[in-house]
Amino acid sequence: MDVVVTGIGLVSALGSLENSWKKLLSANCGIRNHQPFLELDPQPLALIGTRPADFMALTQQVLADALHDANLTLPLPDCGIAIGSSRGFQANLELLLRGKKQEGREFPMPNSQFPIPNSQFPIPNSQFVDFLPHMGAIAAARTIGSTGPVLAPMAACATGLQSIARAVDLIRSGECQRAIAGAVEAPITPLTLTGFNRMGALAKTGCYPFDENREGLVLGEGGALFVLESAKLARRRGAKIYGQISGFGLTNDACYATAPELGGESAIVAVNQCLKQSNLAPADIDFIHAHGTATDLNDRHEALLIQKLFGSGVAVSSTKGATGHTLGASGALGVAFCLMSIQSGILPPCTGLKKAGFELDFVRCGREAAVRNAVCLSFGFGGQNAAIVLSGDR
Repeated sequence: MDVVVTGIGLVSALGSLENSWKKLLSANCGIRNHQPFLELDPQPLALIGTRPADFMALTQQVLADALHDANLTLPLPDCGIAIGSSRGFQANLELLLRGKKQEGREFPMPNSQFPIPNSQFPIPNSQFVDFLPHMGAIAAARTIGSTGPVLAPMAACATGLQSIARAVDLIRSGECQRAIAGAVEAPITPLTLTGFNRMGALAKTGCYPFDENREGLVLGEGGALFVLESAKLARRRGAKIYGQISGFGLTNDACYATAPELGGESAIVAVNQCLKQSNLAPADIDFIHAHGTATDLNDRHEALLIQKLFGSGVAVSSTKGATGHTLGASGALGVAFCLMSIQSGILPPCTGLKKAGFELDFVRCGREAAVRNAVCLSFGFGGQNAAIVLSGDR
């Protein structure tokens, strides 16, 4: 069964879907120096506003945009949900544990060591439940009035693609004819920044994917949600169609927690799976939206994979130099930009790339090109590998 995209909601440091796309093509960058937490030094970040975004508010905004774009009215009782996040409500939990005010109440930390009896725990049980990892997806289901299946995948930086893949499965299996899928991240928290900094993964000045002098990643916030429908349903209601989810591949290295398996065997299997499922060969791919985090290991691993599978003739770009690395949402943003490329016939540039460190056909500025099929790649901690093929409506 063909599954098509009929609506896109996106927010990044560059703005809405339309604004993000325009700014990408102009090689604008949403990364600025910020100091959202006084105890941490200023550093490059890709914030949507001047302060870290609220996860639930961001989810609701992107959801509303996707529904409006798809021209759908509520309720949607039979709509499936597959909305993931690698960080979810981490910011809210950190606020509670740091003793900050939340909804007008103070939650002081206890002096005793955990575990402590429930009666002494300073966080109301109901509020803790509101911050469980799947509650963003549950909130989306409540908003649209859905009583269909609700999934909340967590696969590190591969979360967005895995969420879309799971939604495609729901439609192909006949569990529903329509689903909302994607990922949202509001990861700018003291713990997240400190953790990545301790790993030595954060850049000092900016994000430069695949550059010879790349420094590391820049954290960003944002999200992208898609309305997916069976092609039959979409055509029956006369919906606008951005493109088709032709196939996907999901594998795991089962090797290192924070580094890719440099032989790339499992990642290559994921790409081959998605090509086989799409009935396509490497030569049929016109554009690759790379994971491109600007870390030494990821870019080297990914460039070798692309060279081995596709050669140097396919156009390659990473948009993280403009949007920052939105972690679990990064693949979802990549899918949106692939679909925009298919629709517009223009490829987004690899913002931040000055001197290429690898022999690939990197897109240096907005490039006109007929895009029939595009591949979006995501690689996450724990060895998560995900690849997805987007095609023009056939």
